[in-house]
Amino acid sequence: MKIDKFDKVMSLAKRRLFIFPGSGIYGGLTGIFDFGPLGVEMKNNIKKQWWKFMVTKRRNIIGIDGAIITHNRVWEASGHIQNFTDPLVEDKVTHKRFRADNLIKDWLEKHGDSNNTKVELTDMNIIDMSEFIEQNNILSPDGNPITNAKSFNLLMSTELGVTEGGKDVAYLRGEACQTIYLDYKYIIDSGRYKLPFGICQIGKAFRNEITPKHSLYRQREFEQMDLQYFVAPEEMEKSYEYWKGERENWYKMLLNDFESIRFRQQTKNELAHYAKVAFDVEYNAPFGWSELEGIHWRGDWDLSRHGQYSGNDLTYTDPETGNKFTPNIVETSVGVDRTFLFLLLDAYNEEIVNNETRVILRLHPLIAPVTVAILPLKKNENQLNISQTIFDDLTDNFNVEIDVTGSIGKRYRRQDEIGTPFAVTIDDITEDDGTVTVRDRDTMKQERVKINELTQFVQTKIKEYRKFVGN
Repeated sequence: MKIDKFDKVMSLAKRRLFIFPGSGIYGGLTGIFDFGPLGVEMKNNIKKQWWKFMVTKRRNIIGIDGAIITHNRVWEASGHIQNFTDPLVEDKVTHKRFRADNLIKDWLEKHGDSNNTKVELTDMNIIDMSEFIEQNNILSPDGNPITNAKSFNLLMSTELGVTEGGKDVAYLRGEACQTIYLDYKYIIDSGRYKLPFGICQIGKAFRNEITPKHSLYRQREFEQMDLQYFVAPEEMEKSYEYWKGERENWYKMLLNDFESIRFRQQTKNELAHYAKVAFDVEYNAPFGWSELEGIHWRGDWDLSRHGQYSGNDLTYTDPETGNKFTPNIVETSVGVDRTFLFLLLDAYNEEIVNNETRVILRLHPLIAPVTVAILPLKKNENQLNISQTIFDDLTDNFNVEIDVTGSIGKRYRRQDEIGTPFAVTIDDITEDDGTVTVRDRDTMKQERVKINELTQFVQTKIKEYRKFVGN
């Protein structure tokens, strides 16, 4: 049933111009997607509301927009060249590559732990995985023998330079947060910011994933929304718990079904090399509980390493006590694309109305790609002119479209499918008294409203909706 829902949502997303396969007319690139007219509006709305929640409404949080290409020493300092790996195996016949841990997980789900060894994937290293695969004769998805597991680095490299022999290796960033650490010195040296304070960034990251899957869930090019919060070591525990609570508040405001979210603490063997504590925010997707966001206790790892490798002093001197120390960092890092995918899954509903299936995306009005649809019943000049006037009035505050194609019933259904919360219908009465009918997506209730009061009416309805960022 859940997988069926996933297929329906993916079909709707393509049909209604939310997402397309990247380079699709050439056969596509695995793990690469383009966002269509509706998708880019919804994605921008998600980023806008996150930025408002994390930056605009807080006095001690600022933002940057760092470069995608970074010096290769950045990734040596961060530990990614050494540690940013996945376990890879190769089909000996087709030469397709797969993640060894995923094959073992699939095997365990199918066969169970027949030897009662209580296998824990998180405790396995490369050698353990190779031995388990050999002992249990695990094959590739195509039924062929596979090689031993080996570590595969996920960083994507590029070259900078003019001549063939004079090019330097650089990397596309594997995570967006590193440029925050690189710019930290400029910000702290300005003298305007004192601990605790945070730096946010929304930006692209790249990973050479072995097996991209589940549409937007695991990609090779994706976007992250990151906060790096710098604090004194003795304030770390308090700050960490505070941001866990704030991120929980974000999801309570965002989702229809908060029970589809859980905060799971990583085991010791799951922790990244820099992390003392980490919680994964996971969504109960059709393909199982899946990571949406990481909340990490990064300690002083990042600034210490970049200070060491760059030769710059990245310590902080408390202006009141004179104490000098390397700040600790609380990180919250959430995938924009994963948020987009899970919001579609959360919002998708079907109900029977007049013996017909009505498909609805119950998206919050502040993240819906279209806030108001204008639907003239007739295509005469007067109603089209009224439509344009309303469009011009509302676009200062909302995403608006004029929809004139098909019967009014089909247009309502189309707007329901793309999550439009308010549909404004122009009819003969509009031409007489200057009122329109506003239909609510969720209840299908209709109210008569004066054209010159539409903006205030919609704003009020949004504020009355489930409490959300920006209200």
